[in-house]
Amino acid sequence: MWKSMCGLALKLMGWKILNGVAPSKKAIIIGVPHTSIWDFVISYFYYTSVGGKAYFIIKKEFFYWPLSVLLKRLGGIPVDRTKGVSVVKQIIQEMNSRDAMHLAITPEGTRKYTKRWKAGFHAIAKATGASVYLGFFDFERKEIGWVSRFEVSDDPEADIRRMKTYYREYGLVARHPELYTAEE
Repeated sequence: MWKSMCGLALKLMGWKILNGVAPSKKAIIIGVPHTSIWDFVISYFYYTSVGGKAYFIIKKEFFYWPLSVLLKRLGGIPVDRTKGVSVVKQIIQEMNSRDAMHLAITPEGTRKYTKRWKAGFHAIAKATGASVYLGFFDFERKEIGWVSRFEVSDDPEADIRRMKTYYREYGLVARHPELYTAEE
């Protein structure tokens, strides 16, 4: 029933779903552009409506009762961001402890304007063998989905440049366009 409700919510908001659940047992789904909390809401409705469960990273400080119950239900993974603790290592351990896991990551790492995308997804994919999929939410076309599997190389910076080129050419429009760029 929740799956149908999420699909109905997207339909009522005018969104078009382009495809379903990523086919790999372990997957990292890149979410671009990330400029609003609505990116999470739309993405959650999408992946739930197609029958998937995507996990996401969130600061452990948000895991207090009763919010922790909701965050865990939605797929939140608490991470410790204190000095000396690697978020990437925590996620690698989490993913390696499961048979299957789809992790949603925004390489921008913030809802603010930034040209520097983070390469944590790359390290996680290399360490766990997870497939990487180029996901997106386009607020102009109101389309959401993932486009293709993205083969990671041994050069994270080159991979980020390739990703940015793809997203630039696709012409995505963020909820807040002034906060997004795929330029170098």
